[in-house]
Amino acid sequence: MNKFIKTFLAILISGLYTMCSAAELVKDELAESLKTRHLEKPQVNTKYNYNDTKRIAIQLSVIADIESEKDLKEGQTIVFRVLNDVWHKGKCLAKKGELVYATVETVITSGMNGIPASIIFGDFRFDNINSNQLIDTYEKIGQDRSLWVYPLKWALTILPPSGSLTNFIKGGHAKLKTKEVIEIYVYPNW
Repeated sequence: MNKFIKTFLAILISGLYTMCSAAELVKDELAESLKTRHLEKPQVNTKYNYNDTKRIAIQLSVIADIESEKDLKEGQTIVFRVLNDVWHKGKCLAKKGELVYATVETVITSGMNGIPASIIFGDFRFDNINSNQLIDTYEKIGQDRSLWVYPLKWALTILPPSGSLTNFIKGGHAKLKTKEVIEIYVYPNW
């Protein structure tokens, strides 16, 4: 028995040694690739006063219809158009027809039990507005079918397999049409 324990410990120690030495050979390729790339520093707003809550709404509409969240990828640029002139103290912040570019920040596909899809747009870029003065995220959510799926599921639990079948009802797609108006808010005194 003593010989068995010594052999087992010798194999265990040699195995651990080879695993440790093999771990030294692995290089982090992502970290190595980031060393050679020029990365842009994010804009930091250090001079701010968020006590002023005066805001001005800017109405936008998308240039082309978005039929589903499946048409988009995260990081993709989407073009919006300003619907009305926006003025503040004699200064034109946004002109009617001006093109505004935004980035698709997050795409969430629809889920089971009626959970809807969602698209989050952010990083809206205007010509005459400082990005620190914008609350520049907009979320488009699909139809939330969970409001009727869950009560239906509980009502059908008395019939054993039928309540589980409601799991396969998916939520609605996130769509954005050209006729829909979205609002982005600018805080001119920030």
